[in-house]
Amino acid sequence: MSTPSPAAYPIRRLTPRDLTACADLSEDRGWQREEHKWGLLLTAGQGYGIDDPEGGLVAACVITEYGPQDRPDLGAIGMVLVAARHARRGVGRRMMRHALTAMGTTPLTLYATPYGRPLYEELGFKVIGRAEMVCGHFTPEAAPPAIATRAATAEDLTRILRLDEEVFGVDRTPLVARLPAFADQLRVAEDNGRLIGYAAAWPNMDTHVVGPLIARDTETAKALVASLAAHTDRPLRTDVDLRHEELLGWLKERGLAPVVMNDVMTYGIGELPGDWSRRFAPLTVAAG
Repeated sequence: MSTPSPAAYPIRRLTPRDLTACADLSEDRGWQREEHKWGLLLTAGQGYGIDDPEGGLVAACVITEYGPQDRPDLGAIGMVLVAARHARRGVGRRMMRHALTAMGTTPLTLYATPYGRPLYEELGFKVIGRAEMVCGHFTPEAAPPAIATRAATAEDLTRILRLDEEVFGVDRTPLVARLPAFADQLRVAEDNGRLIGYAAAWPNMDTHVVGPLIARDTETAKALVASLAAHTDRPLRTDVDLRHEELLGWLKERGLAPVVMNDVMTYGIGELPGDWSRRFAPLTVAAG
């Protein structure tokens, strides 16, 4: 009796109880376990997985929906992973087709590694931009930033949500509202009492990831990054839109080294909504 292909195994919804299995799958593919990030994605988004009869997961992916609950404006696909022992057997393609079916006519976006890009192109995704991951210990400048920042308070959350929706062009409340509990730091920048930017730093293994990074301009973005760096001893890691050349150059001057380039891709939409000029870094490439 022939053994069925893992690509034919049933796909089910993942829950926070699957967090360890998801982290095991990350580790199996040579990624970091990232349990903290998985915890956020499995609660703020919709996870899908295929169980391995021998234990653990054959594959997983997460979709984070933005906009009205019953009719989202945009979906972000992330953490598309297939266990090494089941690679190159059509499992990743089946997971992606399932995601496309589940989202119907909702426009989609994702960050693609060079390894994953051919599959996404085959399925109809188009490259619309690029982002560079940089990582390292931040060396502060001698002069303090000209723009003042401070730790966010509970009273700031409504304004943060409003600014985030304005900049991203979609309502991301399920994700952003979790930032105060998820991040180790959440800071804001103001101009005459008006919110002009916000940024979070959240723990991921031995680093602090900077994201989201939303700012009126590059100087505001720099001030937010510098303020986050001043309150941690860990290396900083972030993914910056390549169009923000000045910020990327500054981060490299301050000690963050290039790690990898990822392509920003979309499906069913030509450009992402919102204002890219104020969108410097995502919360995570797995959720936009």
